[in-house]
Amino acid sequence: MRKIYLASICFLVFLQALSAQQRNTKVFSVNFQQATIAQVVNELESKSTYHFYYDPMQFDSLRVTLQLADKPLENILDQAFKNTNFVYAVNQQQVFLTRGRQIKNELAMGYSRVQTNTQSPQTEPVADYTAEADKKVPDATTENKLYEIGIKTNNIKPGKSILSGYIRDIKSGEAVTGASIYVANTKTGAATDQFGYFSITLPRGRQTLLVRGLGMRDSRRQIILYSDGKLNIEMQEQINSLKEVKISADKVANVRSTDLGVTRLDIKNIKQIPTAFGEADVLKVVLTLPGVTSVGEATTGFNVRGGAADQNLILLDGNTIYNPAHFFGFFAAFNPDIVKDIELYKSSIPEKFGGRLSSVLDITNREGNKKKFTGSAGIGLLTSRLNVEGPLIKDKTSFIFGGRTTYSDWLLKLLPESYKHSQASFYDFNLGISHQINEKNNLYLSGYLSQDKFKLNSDTAYSYSNRNINLKWKHNFNNKLYSLISAGIDRYQYDVSSSANPVNAYDLGFKVNQSNFKTDFTYYLSNKHTLNFGLSSILYKINPGTFEPNGPKSLILPDAVPAEKALESALYLGDKYDVSDNLTISAGVRFNIYNYLGPQTVNNYAPELPREPANILDSTKYGSGSFIKTYMAPDIRVSARYLLSDNLSIKAGYNTLHQYIHLLSNSTSISPTDIYKLSDPNIKPEHGDQVSLGLFKNASANTIEMSVEVYYKRLRNYLDYKSGAVLLLNHHIEQDVINTEGKAYGAEFLLKKTAGKLNGWVSYTYSRTFLRQDDPYAGEFINSGKYYSANYDKPHSVNFNGNYRFTHRYSVSFDVSYSTGRPITLPIAKYEYAGSERVFYSDRNVYRIPDYFRSDFSIIIEGNHKVHQLTHNSWTIGVYNITGRQNAYSTFFTEQSGVISGYKLSIFAAPIPFINYNIRF
Repeated sequence: MRKIYLASICFLVFLQALSAQQRNTKVFSVNFQQATIAQVVNELESKSTYHFYYDPMQFDSLRVTLQLADKPLENILDQAFKNTNFVYAVNQQQVFLTRGRQIKNELAMGYSRVQTNTQSPQTEPVADYTAEADKKVPDATTENKLYEIGIKTNNIKPGKSILSGYIRDIKSGEAVTGASIYVANTKTGAATDQFGYFSITLPRGRQTLLVRGLGMRDSRRQIILYSDGKLNIEMQEQINSLKEVKISADKVANVRSTDLGVTRLDIKNIKQIPTAFGEADVLKVVLTLPGVTSVGEATTGFNVRGGAADQNLILLDGNTIYNPAHFFGFFAAFNPDIVKDIELYKSSIPEKFGGRLSSVLDITNREGNKKKFTGSAGIGLLTSRLNVEGPLIKDKTSFIFGGRTTYSDWLLKLLPESYKHSQASFYDFNLGISHQINEKNNLYLSGYLSQDKFKLNSDTAYSYSNRNINLKWKHNFNNKLYSLISAGIDRYQYDVSSSANPVNAYDLGFKVNQSNFKTDFTYYLSNKHTLNFGLSSILYKINPGTFEPNGPKSLILPDAVPAEKALESALYLGDKYDVSDNLTISAGVRFNIYNYLGPQTVNNYAPELPREPANILDSTKYGSGSFIKTYMAPDIRVSARYLLSDNLSIKAGYNTLHQYIHLLSNSTSISPTDIYKLSDPNIKPEHGDQVSLGLFKNASANTIEMSVEVYYKRLRNYLDYKSGAVLLLNHHIEQDVINTEGKAYGAEFLLKKTAGKLNGWVSYTYSRTFLRQDDPYAGEFINSGKYYSANYDKPHSVNFNGNYRFTHRYSVSFDVSYSTGRPITLPIAKYEYAGSERVFYSDRNVYRIPDYFRSDFSIIIEGNHKVHQLTHNSWTIGVYNITGRQNAYSTFFTEQSGVISGYKLSIFAAPIPFINYNIRF
């Protein structure tokens, strides 16, 4: 009986081995004629489950001419590499192609640990990268080594250990943000943060790490994990054949991530999209995404899922940017040669972000090249830019500096006679310094300065500026826990002045100052749990308006609205929990504490009566530092992802958010005459809830991404205005504003192609936003208390962006945008009353301006791609608004000879050709 039992076991083992051998002996029929290695690999991968790893630079001279039928993989590769020094190694479904040195894919018989002193020239070299406290963590730069991690032992103990480290660009030493590390046999993965840091828990023993990064070549690293340890990985930039052009960081991130309503943009793709004057524009590309709209051309700011422009938190290296545009909105405030990563959160907003209702646009600049000095420059019809970067201390300290300016006067002189005396200019500067103190501590300093000035057809001059500085300290406590402590100062100042008539010359100024401090912690509890927690605090000081005489002859009486101060603080905790291979849940809470501070004088109004001068009971004066009013509220963040298959998932999310700073404006977009107002005892914080649901699908080997998302939002305490409201220099602004409640709902569709000669995306958004008065003490009713469209409500929006690369040097881009016209209120009748003529207006926002349509085209011509060439250049030539459509930005009415006539204002009423020259050195 015992012999039969043993024989049965041997027979089953034999069958299993035979089955495995049969699975790995798949036969191929191929016909190659002078094929490149990329073409060979694509053919073999498309006909099997094999995945190939190789360095394209090593194989750039290889051409394969081969015709075989029904041959196994080994025979194909033997013939392809015959009479060359190229070799291969097959490890299950992984195939490693190398030059000269063959990868050893298994340990020698009888060895429980790798020995480093018995290597032969044709075996895999072993690198001893054990972790020691006083030892610099080496960089894993090649696929052809086996890296030993942790403290060596004669026998590898069962269990798990933590592997952590940084992923960097091999050429510049900069962090690769959002790179993924995946171990196929354990189905375990992790992603790098904004500093390129990762931490992953793995079974001890030999593992293969699959590494992918946005714009980087897919790679792998072989390790033996003995205990907790560190490994820094260096990646190479993606170099593809035309048929392989890729723009995706992780092929399955669209389906597998828990993020809902989150988009990450690659700056390389942004530079391909045509813009008004040929310079890459971050904001213009954001506007092509589903769920994002603007009120028209040449506008500052954007609207996300039915939210107002001020409900978006715009961050540049952690600094708040209040006005994100230059030159009337024609240019974004962000230098495209400095920007590294752009992330837009429409939902699934991380707990560390707060203070805005609609979205977070998080922009991160590059750290600078740690290896060598490089630079770039560009010149266009209206702007020029120059950027330099390099190491201050090689491999430890780097800097990056960029500047832009404009020379637009020649263009303004081409305008009609009445506008020839107009002026417009801007400049901005970015500075970043990154310093590695040691393996556990890093410092990051960033600064931003911008200035805009313009004057159009009048003696009135406008100017505004952003000034920001931020210092970050990143500290690794151990492989599981690290902190990021940051402190910064943000200044936004805008002014209006007039000096043509010395008697009435004036200066009108506004300021928003904020100082911030944040401490963020990330704790990798296990592969199933990642905790994020911390605290933040912002001290606001706002100058709502000062009116002063300009010059000694001015008779203007000075006036100033009292400055406001407030302290907004928050504590947050979030957990990402991988419940199973299919189900992942992210949940967290952010607890907000807002204090309105003195000195201030606050009006007290009679209860249940309108906020009007006649109903003021008294006023209360508060001293400096007094806590006048405190608001406390939690923000709930929950999202979940369930995998229906390997390339199909469903996601759901719920967010609550609060906003304590309000934008008061009589224009449809952010302008230099806007007023910022803090929540106080009479003006409550804005509050919003959003629930969203999405279906995400990948197809064609993960090169096509599809998604459908629906959402519903509720708004509370959004400020609208009474008829005839006065916003400038209003000492009692609460008397002219009205609290409203709102609802927004919609659906978003996205189809994206991420590989091949032709790539790009098409998006469609259906979105509605309605407001209704929710203020019993306002003293008047808007639309009789019924819902009305918000002035940025645009139901339909379609965007198409496509890029086609003919060769490595020549490519074209095409962009098409369509959207419904925004709502307006029109005069519909006139009548006489008390001897004068009056105009009767329609209900608020019941009419619309004409629909918007625009198409753009550009050609990108690159210089040769010789690696050792001193400089590399490119030309961008194109046309903005090819059809010359006169899109209406706004409509207005004037009376001439007793007749009221309507007019339409168009910003770009003709095709605009552009040309830009760029150079890298």
